[in-house]
Amino acid sequence: MRIISGKHKGRRLTAPKKLPVRPTTDMAKESLFNILNNHYYFENLDVIDLFTGTGNISFEFASRGSKNIYSVDKHYGCINFVRDTAKELDLDITTYKSDVYTFLEKTPLKGDVIFADPPYDFEEAQFLKIATLVFERKILNQEGLLIIEHSKHTDLSSHSNYSYSKRYGGNIFSFFEYIE
Repeated sequence: MRIISGKHKGRRLTAPKKLPVRPTTDMAKESLFNILNNHYYFENLDVIDLFTGTGNISFEFASRGSKNIYSVDKHYGCINFVRDTAKELDLDITTYKSDVYTFLEKTPLKGDVIFADPPYDFEEAQFLKIATLVFERKILNQEGLLIIEHSKHTDLSSHSNYSYSKRYGGNIFSFFEYIE
């Protein structure tokens, strides 16, 4: 995995092999950040990265200048890798070792961009619960985006805050926002 742009552009990061992760591909990540680049100034963003895994998305936001990045994962090894790598690269990323649903039910944090990359074998209801909690608890700021990464076998368009999806190979990013 590599950081595509920003302060650490081109930097390769190698996560320990024993982590239970499926990092977002560089191609899909680059496409996602091209979309976000048209909507936001990264320096102004508060970012919440759910199911952070290797921290791939968090590192990309941090490299591009985002200051308030919160990475959440229940796996201790993932949190250690993100925390240690962020320290090594002098990036300001706050980590939370927590089940994502518990975190969403209790967090006082708010985000402009909330990214979730849960395991692809989740049931559709588990994916939709993420969106429901984010909007019911008003964790997403008013002009923000919730992005959920999933496989082509999952359809999240039934959620009332669903906006659109983009497909990149076997990855799909579904975008959710406040609908007026």
